[in-house]
Amino acid sequence: MFRPFLDSLRRHGVTASLREYLDLLAGMQAGLSDWTPEGFYHLARATLVKNEAQIDRFDRAFAETFSGLDEIPVEALVDPLTLPPEWLEKLAEKFLTPEERAAIEGSGSFDELMRRLRERLAEQQGRHQGGNKWIGTAGTSPFGAYGYNPEGVRIGQHESRHRSATKVWDKREFRDFDDSVELGTRNIKVALKRLRQWARHGAVEELDLPGTIHASAKHGYIDVQTRPERHNAVKVLLFLDVGGSMDDHARRVDELFSAARAEFKHLEHFYFHNCIYEAVWRDNRRRWTETTPTWDIINRYGRDYKLIVVGDASMSPYEIAVPGGANEHWNPESGETWLRRMTEVWPDHVWLNPVPHAHWHQTRSIQMVEDVFTDRMKPLTLEGLTEAMRVLG
Repeated sequence: MFRPFLDSLRRHGVTASLREYLDLLAGMQAGLSDWTPEGFYHLARATLVKNEAQIDRFDRAFAETFSGLDEIPVEALVDPLTLPPEWLEKLAEKFLTPEERAAIEGSGSFDELMRRLRERLAEQQGRHQGGNKWIGTAGTSPFGAYGYNPEGVRIGQHESRHRSATKVWDKREFRDFDDSVELGTRNIKVALKRLRQWARHGAVEELDLPGTIHASAKHGYIDVQTRPERHNAVKVLLFLDVGGSMDDHARRVDELFSAARAEFKHLEHFYFHNCIYEAVWRDNRRRWTETTPTWDIINRYGRDYKLIVVGDASMSPYEIAVPGGANEHWNPESGETWLRRMTEVWPDHVWLNPVPHAHWHQTRSIQMVEDVFTDRMKPLTLEGLTEAMRVLG
């Protein structure tokens, strides 16, 4: 039953034998795990992992094998005859081969896309499915849900599927990144060490009160002792992309954010979606009501701050290049205009991208952001963090 899981463990270097595998099956039969992904995860890790150094490898193998398991309702796991209604609705989704996708043309320009949307809204009278023109579902029209088009307006769809929507009609809720998450993996602990080394470089000295008392008592006179400031004196502006395609990277950004909050005494953070425009926010739950004008940030924080932007830079090119091209609102100025302003105001800047570096050339928007952050876009890896700290000085 779990043979593919065992094969994945071995590919990732987890030395689980047939004996451990049989122990897992026996534990399942004995009811040691409840019918939840979390319960199965803990039972499988307890029986299959015999060396704590292999926990990270186990996590990667588990994610590879059971991706999407947490989206299946418990009732469906207990009773395989119970099919949730939303599963049946998904049967209408449009799935195309790479060749079929390549044959579908986009609108050609942002203005043309908006003109066609206005026409459809004025003309359409009913629901459509499977077509290539009207606002509907499961088709190749630029407008609607659960279909495919290289550039369109997403309407009535819960989340992104192809990462190609130019605009999103529906209001979405994003969550804040967690600044208290436990840094459990070895790689993130090493990343934290990189941040700490950079943060304390050049820190000013502070009074060492215990050392001063000890030295004064020993020498019979007041002997002031100092030490490097425990917290760094580096000032950091951290901008975090949230929602959409960034959901795939939320765990790593959580860990990085937590590490940064622990190490930087002077840290200001803001959120944005896809690209930075005229306003950003601190709380994703109130991002439509409590925003901070980007001009206020530019005027408030001096050039001694170091700018760190974290995002996958994966979006429609219109979101960067065209006024009004923002995914969820109408922006008076292009995203590129704001990015260039920020790199000029804060000369010490870097963009950390969680997308593997080998895939950057496949996305036009990543190349466009790279052009703005000349030689200062780095992958969100250990090597990338080390290089970013060097660039920031």
